[in-house]
Amino acid sequence: MEDVTPVKGGCRGCPRSQKDRLREYCGIFGAYNLPNAAELTYYGLYALQHRGQESAGIVSADGSQFHVHRDTGLVSDIFSDTQVLESLKGRVAIGHNRYSTTGSGSRYNVQPLTSAFKDGFIAIGHNGNLVNTRELRRELEVQGSLFQSTTDTEVILHLIARSSFDDPVDKIADALVHVKGAYCLVLLINDTLYAARDPYGYRPLSIGRLGEGWVVSSETCALDLINAEYVRDVEPGEVVRIDDKGLRGFKQFPSKQAQQCIFELIYFSRPDSKVFGYDVDRIRRLFGRVLAREHPVPGADIVISVPDSSNSAALGFSEESGIALELGLIRNHYVGRTFIHPSQSIRDINTRIKYNPVRSVLKGRSVVVVDDSIVRGTTSRRLMKMIRQAGAREVHMRISSPPIKFPCFYGIDMPTRSELIGNSHTVDEIKTYLGVDSLGYLSEQGLDALGALDGDQYCKACFNGNYAVPFEKNFQKTMHEDFQPSLLDDGTA
Repeated sequence: MEDVTPVKGGCRGCPRSQKDRLREYCGIFGAYNLPNAAELTYYGLYALQHRGQESAGIVSADGSQFHVHRDTGLVSDIFSDTQVLESLKGRVAIGHNRYSTTGSGSRYNVQPLTSAFKDGFIAIGHNGNLVNTRELRRELEVQGSLFQSTTDTEVILHLIARSSFDDPVDKIADALVHVKGAYCLVLLINDTLYAARDPYGYRPLSIGRLGEGWVVSSETCALDLINAEYVRDVEPGEVVRIDDKGLRGFKQFPSKQAQQCIFELIYFSRPDSKVFGYDVDRIRRLFGRVLAREHPVPGADIVISVPDSSNSAALGFSEESGIALELGLIRNHYVGRTFIHPSQSIRDINTRIKYNPVRSVLKGRSVVVVDDSIVRGTTSRRLMKMIRQAGAREVHMRISSPPIKFPCFYGIDMPTRSELIGNSHTVDEIKTYLGVDSLGYLSEQGLDALGALDGDQYCKACFNGNYAVPFEKNFQKTMHEDFQPSLLDDGTA
């Protein structure tokens, strides 16, 4: 884990286990009226692995019962036994990749969550973060609800199960009217597939067609993998039902000013996805072009990216500036989430095991390093040091987003405000800390990507502190981590 060295005057007390990167959160997928629904859901989760690497699960329905398999780890490991997928029978299934943003990463939080209720069986997978979980959970506990996990997703499940409405769409809407925050949901109620998206549209959720069947996915890259045709997005505030009558959408909530997460386009989504109606690679290239206009580097020899999320922005910077793009850093894609903590004498091994400089490219050159964001600054500092040690004559860092000054409460696992280097330090101070010759961030105005994006449609609270949905006082993602279920299985089924 990273050995965090705080900047003077900021980042004090940062635990050694914290990373200097934003974390992925969750990916969801659903398939309906497909003979190999569980297998297709497996491939969908595989394509969405970047959105969550702590755990994964699939629930299928065969018309009479649910079949469940879920565990901690990567999709390829959890479903490595072909007999597991074969046991997930039925023509409808939902799946979930998890990175914990509310509740711990324990096995009893692995999704999809399942439960029996008066109308049959229900399973749910959730991408996002609710900001009134504590209040709702306390109310439900007073009313007799027994919680089996620490995740906010279970709050939604209880609210649906307790609803007095008869129609499942009305039950879902009745539950969601009580929750605040960001959510995209896939649900199975018996053998019918449902999907829902919050009224602000914080997170993406797409719908695809595959033959006579339907699929829903957090990103379109999963549709591409299984050769499904993209149809449309689930609209903000919409509940979608997919059954033997086809797909029907129900707008259950009043329209809100859209608050789509800008970091889906900056960092989280795969570049080959279409998110919020835009090709992610194209938008990131435009971010890079604007960055080159706002912060040119005259006389630089080469542009390099911090792979992989910055590749498209680096391409845009190179195209706009005319400076050649080179492979200056090579990323090791086989680094696990955890490994033996290095001794103090080799404390930089965490950075070097993930990135390796190409010395022949960097030596004697004036280098522009393009990255998508700086969170705490510790990893960036080590990378810049590594590039200098590889022989770079000058190092100029360019960031394809504005400084992150405020934490996210809507589904991104981001440090507290005091730990964000952009909150407590000026650009010049950050430049000095990183040890670079110059530093330039994309402006907030530059996020319109040369007019390609309507900036009013996006949440930029991490840059400007303008939160559209108020959150509970002292809200934090770990609020329920002291909860220890005593009568639970290990999260597998």
